[in-house]
Amino acid sequence: MTKYFQSFLVGLQSNLVYRWNFGVRSIFWCFHLVVVYILWGAAFAGNPTIGGFTFAQTLTYFVVVFVLQFFIGAFNEDYQISEDIRNGLINQFLLKPINYFAYRLSVFAAARVVSGAFGIMALLVALPFFRGYLDLPHEAWRFVLVVPAMALTAIIQFSIAYFFGLLAFWFLDIQGFVILSMAIENLLGGQIFPLDLVPHAVFNVVRFLPFFYQAYFPASIITGRQGYDFAVQGLMIQAFWAFALVCLAEFMWRRGLRHHTAAGG
Repeated sequence: MTKYFQSFLVGLQSNLVYRWNFGVRSIFWCFHLVVVYILWGAAFAGNPTIGGFTFAQTLTYFVVVFVLQFFIGAFNEDYQISEDIRNGLINQFLLKPINYFAYRLSVFAAARVVSGAFGIMALLVALPFFRGYLDLPHEAWRFVLVVPAMALTAIIQFSIAYFFGLLAFWFLDIQGFVILSMAIENLLGGQIFPLDLVPHAVFNVVRFLPFFYQAYFPASIITGRQGYDFAVQGLMIQAFWAFALVCLAEFMWRRGLRHHTAAGG
């Protein structure tokens, strides 16, 4: 574990060098939140509730989703992995006792620490303007269950990005796959609208997909959109998907190495 901890430290230093990237992303996050406020404010004009939730509860949901993405979102890991494969940098990991998945996960964790810090800073800047519109529940169990939910969400997001990054073993350009994945994740992950607004039959199908647990599930726990029983059941489904996606990532890695050719020395 020492080598992966060192990878985490190196990743931390590397991300701090490019801290302005996270700073700019935080600024755009504030603008995005303003757009959400305007759009949903118009939707709630003349409607005290939509789907049983008030404007304050809906805005709180989006604020939590945006902040969570700074801590658990896989922003460009797929492109980094594909670049390692296309440029031959992956060869060094084949000659050393290093698990590539664990290495990339360590770097991913380091990036999330830095981006999470900037996310908190952005929230502190936006909080004075939106404080009167935020409505968080106060049940203690929500703050307990959201911790493992966030950890499992991070694993799911990273594993999916890892999977698409490994497609570089077969394809020269993975951008189309990544864009398609992002579109599906934004739609079925609850980043465009809260998923509890869809018809009940559709919701019951989506809740068994891994995308459901990429944003909506942890946000629904902390914002009070779902109850205790739903949260416990969701954690079990989420744990299954985290395990299944890690296994799928390992399978893709082994299959990809069969197609990989390393030349030179």
